[in-house]
Amino acid sequence: MFKIVEKKRLSDLVYMMKIEAPQIAAARKAGQFIILQVEPEWGERIPLTISDADPEAGTVSIAFQPVGLTTKLLATKEVGDELAAVLGPLGNPSEIAKFGHVVCVGGGFGTAPLFPIVEALKAAGNYVTCIIGYRTKDLVILEKEMRALADEVVVMTDDGSYGRQGVVTIPLKEMCESDTPPDRVIAIGPPIMMKFCAETTRPYGVKTIVSLNTIMIDGTGMCGGCRAIVGGATKFVCVDGPEFDAHQVDFDNMMQRMKAFVPQEKAILEKHRCNLLKAADALAAKA
Repeated sequence: MFKIVEKKRLSDLVYMMKIEAPQIAAARKAGQFIILQVEPEWGERIPLTISDADPEAGTVSIAFQPVGLTTKLLATKEVGDELAAVLGPLGNPSEIAKFGHVVCVGGGFGTAPLFPIVEALKAAGNYVTCIIGYRTKDLVILEKEMRALADEVVVMTDDGSYGRQGVVTIPLKEMCESDTPPDRVIAIGPPIMMKFCAETTRPYGVKTIVSLNTIMIDGTGMCGGCRAIVGGATKFVCVDGPEFDAHQVDFDNMMQRMKAFVPQEKAILEKHRCNLLKAADALAAKA
């Protein structure tokens, strides 16, 4: 069992947890992920990117937004509770080298998995600019932590309540059109955001990497649920990725596949709502 040693809210919609997993913490590299299962008797396995790790403390950190049944159930867990299973580190680590000027783009809670990549890129001697975008000021996460690492941070909000108003592709395009365009772009966030980051950099020939967040089940390439079309070929995100050349990814196909189980997810969430209520009642009783 894997004990939760810290839990906090990064925003109204995003949680951060530290979990005891010493072997994973020791082996993990930037860009890799875990698959976890909340309850031993029932429940699905979901992938979550490792947003930080402390090998000395033997902990890994994850960030998540309660949307489906499993993430909603995970949000009811508190410090001292244990998770049934945590598997990792999985996937190929990010390519870290001295590229020059790297622009790291985070959308929403995609900023969290971007954090260890920014940290590793800075350690490799790069000049790192972060563009982080949110719908509104209340949803901004990890700005302070990013400013402590990156050379420059640009915050965007859709409604203009904080930072600059607009989407992340606005400053990204400005940087691509500047006299000193980025040598590499890394984007993590919702699929539609990553797609438009790819289309923004494509005309300028700027190498762009995205971390895909497809549906996963086993995390070992056997189930085929995470497959995506990259460069016209079928790739398995869990073992071939999760990072790919953004200009080669068929985002439309990927987004269509990610809708495949929406009706079942809604039905399951409604069916198991009683379990979530019981979990919430149990937490209230502890307080």
